[in-house]
Amino acid sequence: MIRKTSKLLILLVIPFFFLLASCSSTSRGYNDSSWSSASRKKLDRGVKKELRNDIAKHSRRYKGIKYQYAGKSPKTGFDCSGFTSYVMKKFNIEIPSVSRSQAIIGKEIPIKRVKPGDLIFFGKGRKVTHVALVTKNTRDGVFVIHSTSSKGIMEQNVSKSNYWRPKILFARDIITR
Repeated sequence: MIRKTSKLLILLVIPFFFLLASCSSTSRGYNDSSWSSASRKKLDRGVKKELRNDIAKHSRRYKGIKYQYAGKSPKTGFDCSGFTSYVMKKFNIEIPSVSRSQAIIGKEIPIKRVKPGDLIFFGKGRKVTHVALVTKNTRDGVFVIHSTSSKGIMEQNVSKSNYWRPKILFARDIITR
């Protein structure tokens, strides 16, 4: 009886393993060569758009946290560049924690073309003194989230700000690099 049961078990188990092996070998993934280049680019844009929106959404969790000179954590507070580097690190995007250093990575882009997740730099002349993370770009203007010494982390439309608008220097895309 035990022999008969063992044979029956073997006869049932072996085909099951072949079925599993055959399923895994025929998977069609993102890197499948049957995808056209245009399809891959469209998927890449969709993934990056989702990533950008996730970064903007995540950054809003920190609204109201106090400003702290050289601050790099929600427990102690943030300065502007500590905040942007902290948020990006949550998405495995490593950037320096100093705004002047952040200002030279990625690709410079026109302000009118910024997308969520891009960085906008502020200052006088070409001297960078502040950085903010773009959360959205609409007909109403460019909205950013940043750590300010007066109000801590806040989101605002810098296109309509009498204080920030004249200080805008340039923007950088650090996601698509």
